[in-house]
Amino acid sequence: MNDDWPEQIDGWELARHDRVEAYRKRLANAVTVTATWDDSLGAGRVEAYVEPAGIGRTLSQSRKDFRDKEAFWTAAYSVVEMAANLPSLSQGQESPAELVLFGDVAGTVEAEPGSAGVPEAELTFTLADGRSVCLRMSDEQAFDLCRRIDRLEDHVWSEEREDAAESLPETDAEVPDTTGIQSSPDTGHDVVALLETRFGVAEDHLLAHVDWSAVIVVGEPAVSSLIERTDELTAAIGPRWYPAAVDRPGERWVVLRRVVS
Repeated sequence: MNDDWPEQIDGWELARHDRVEAYRKRLANAVTVTATWDDSLGAGRVEAYVEPAGIGRTLSQSRKDFRDKEAFWTAAYSVVEMAANLPSLSQGQESPAELVLFGDVAGTVEAEPGSAGVPEAELTFTLADGRSVCLRMSDEQAFDLCRRIDRLEDHVWSEEREDAAESLPETDAEVPDTTGIQSSPDTGHDVVALLETRFGVAEDHLLAHVDWSAVIVVGEPAVSSLIERTDELTAAIGPRWYPAAVDRPGERWVVLRRVVS
């Protein structure tokens, strides 16, 4: 460990100087991201540059003033996400770090929703070789992952479902008249489909907890429209789900929560 960076905090190297906190994250593609927060001024700076430090080319630099430390960390993680997707910038020399971690997952995958701020979700995998990998994602990334897994389920297990259906004997059964009967949504995916078909809320306005215990509507005019139609929305998603308006810094959300039985 470099003595100039004596601490490790959530994957960042940290050095403290009075009320100034200096963070550093070195990526496998030879890009380094630094984040400096001055607690006395309530100001910070985030910068990504190519090693070596001091003479490396600056790739990205944030503004200096933030409303609070949460906004500062939002900028820091955004810069890391941008820098991590760049190709290797080590001028012909490959990084000693493994760019791809590959292995069979042993046992179950642990999924924990975040409480607030960044990250919003954590997935922990234990690999067959004994290594443990923790993935930290924003709420948008977690929601996108859930949608992709749902699509994957349609492809991976579709043939198995078709085989099971073919094995069932054909029987004549009386089909009851269900005209006019509308059931409430069961899963989070059902809620997403209902919001789009009945209330015109597109996926661009939707977020979800990693365990689908809640679906969140953000952005206008979707939020105002749902608040105006609260009674209709409550009837449409109940009794398994219920809506609530939540005030966030500078905006308002509509959160649809699953009823805990």
